Amino acid sequence: MTATLAPPVRIGKAAVWALGLLAVATGALESVVTPTLPLLQRELDMSPAEGALLSIVLLITGALITPVAGKLGDRYGGKRVLIRLMAVVSAGGLVSSLAPNLPVLLFGQVLQGAMVGALPLSFILVREHLPAGESKVAIGVVSGLFVGGGMAGTLAAGPVAEGLSRHWMFALPTIAVIGATVLVNRLMPLDPPRRSDDTGVDRPGLVLLSGTLVTLMLVLATAPDIASQPLVLGALIVVLAAFVTGWVAVERRAVSPMVDLRMLARPAMWQSCVLTFVICLGTSVAVYLIPQLFAVSADAYGFGAGATEIGFFLLPGAVAASLAGPLGGIGARRFGSRAVVTTGVVLMAAALIALAAAHTEIWHLVIGKLLIGLANGLCVTALVTGTATSVDRNDTGIATSLVLVTRVLGYAVGAQIGGALLTAGTPSGSDVPAESAFVTGFVIAGAVTALSLLVARTMSKGVKE
Repeated sequence: MTATLAPPVRIGKAAVWALGLLAVATGALESVVTPTLPLLQRELDMSPAEGALLSIVLLITGALITPVAGKLGDRYGGKRVLIRLMAVVSAGGLVSSLAPNLPVLLFGQVLQGAMVGALPLSFILVREHLPAGESKVAIGVVSGLFVGGGMAGTLAAGPVAEGLSRHWMFALPTIAVIGATVLVNRLMPLDPPRRSDDTGVDRPGLVLLSGTLVTLMLVLATAPDIASQPLVLGALIVVLAAFVTGWVAVERRAVSPMVDLRMLARPAMWQSCVLTFVICLGTSVAVYLIPQLFAVSADAYGFGAGATEIGFFLLPGAVAASLAGPLGGIGARRFGSRAVVTTGVVLMAAALIALAAAHTEIWHLVIGKLLIGLANGLCVTALVTGTATSVDRNDTGIATSLVLVTRVLGYAVGAQIGGALLTAGTPSGSDVPAESAFVTGFVIAGAVTALSLLVARTMSKGVKE
């Protein structure tokens, strides 16, 4: 049942930029663990297995909370849910900044995972308070700033942790999140609830999806050791299949499912989800492999770069990624989503294949990373804006949540694949992977990305404003 609503209040640029600042802050907070994981492992005396758990727990909890946040935002109003979600994220950031040991830090990261739900809630607010054409550009701005914030966090985390401490690495972006949340609360008008139903959260679906994601990560982490523990990997695959089967069965029967699989059956939705997963998988493989290649000793085939140098080399890619969001929104508005996605896929596939063939100079990797970041931003923004404007307003949060969950899964799976390839390609007694492992990774990512053109061709052109 849908309530009768008063006409929405039109927002100005200040409110959109407040959402953009929040996206920058949450993106930075999301990204600080990955570049500083070795430092955290040393300071907190973590084993490699515990380090792997720390690196994925935020992604897992983010993938779980996003569809719930989108649904609650559609039902109760985006601003109400966004402010409460940011309170949880801020608490998580403070816990992480004060954490004396690994269990407390893991708890903080679980709370921080709620930040992934901020994007679909921001999209609800933008679409509620702006005309369709302007909302596409605004969504692109917010998406691009989130990417830019993530890259900024990746670049700044190491110097902050080494120059100040690991505590400030979490504290500084958390302070920014709190400040941006206050601005959003003051500048964004309250949007009324859209739905009067109160069927509650799909707890069985949430539990089964949690098991699915955790088991999937374990399968990917165990895959390189299949020769030494085939029974363990086989058992995990059986458990994964059971979780997936149970989750699909529960979601199909639930009155208010966590993920509406009927919506996923729509061509526009499954096309967007498949493309987002493949594009983010290809991006994640490159994002993992390129810094590793920079760090390989110059006596082997790498460049022996330190953390500061690697951050400098990645800076052009960070700039390109942050600009790609607004460009993707403008492109989707002017040319349609399919044209932007096709352009981005071709650009990314070409860059990945080129890196497989040429990676002997620093500028090869710098330019490759720049093109991949640009292509990813164009594609994801066009897919999100196309999805957000192809469904009923009441379903904006649910639809964009599906795409963003797929984005998180693509990044998680891609990073695990990159790590597995380097692990399998490292000779016994050595800590330097064979160069062929990097080549294989770039080729696989490029080939999979190129195959997604088959899906892109089936997309509708999208509405041009």
